[in-house]
Amino acid sequence: MSEPDDDSAGRTLADYESRGMRHRTGFGARPCVLVIDFQYGMTDPECPLGSSNQDGPIAVSRTVLAAAREAGVPVIYTRVGFRPDLADGGLFVEKVPSLSWLKLGSRWVEIDERVAPQDGDYILTKRHSSSFIGTELQQVLQLRGIDTIISVGCSTSGCVRQTAVDANAYGFRSVVVRDAVGDRSWEQHEANLVDLDGKYADVLSSAQVIEALQAVGRSAQPSAGQQSAAQLSAAQLSAAHLKPS
Repeated sequence: MSEPDDDSAGRTLADYESRGMRHRTGFGARPCVLVIDFQYGMTDPECPLGSSNQDGPIAVSRTVLAAAREAGVPVIYTRVGFRPDLADGGLFVEKVPSLSWLKLGSRWVEIDERVAPQDGDYILTKRHSSSFIGTELQQVLQLRGIDTIISVGCSTSGCVRQTAVDANAYGFRSVVVRDAVGDRSWEQHEANLVDLDGKYADVLSSAQVIEALQAVGRSAQPSAGQQSAAQLSAAQLSAAHLKPS
């Protein structure tokens, strides 16, 4: 899934802009990458919820994740998972019975190995389309001082959309990576990206996001003068500890 070529999308976005919508909220000082539900239950067509439409976004997400990790930007994963008895499924499972496949302990809740978590990444389990509702996400973000959520994952019309809407409501800048999110329906993918870009999030290409992540990495690197000062302080500290009392 990539850049839309539908003229109607362009007309809609132009109309939004003429109405004072679609302003840019941009990147804050402390972003994270949120990998939404790239679990086998969503990426493997053997599961009723799974779709090969996620293959392209997964490949793009790998490049975004590599840039984030290179820049020292935190990575957080979400997955949908329920108790084996589905006691926590609620109306979501009643509305979408195929969610019953996503039982904790099954392969369907495991993160797809193509975007496997690494040491230090945070993984949370959710039971709703939003990554916020009923989870610890807000606390995790606040504890780390995160002000911007860069979303990749699936599905564009469901969990990605709801998470972006709630991120805006909770006061986090929201960026959705256009070519790193996917949906079972191309039409819903396109329609929701247009609506998100107009009202709730900045919808950007992976190239734009990677450039921003690289800028974060550069800003985090100390200058030569700072490095020298830090090395001097470390040397002075070591010398102090070596002095006899």
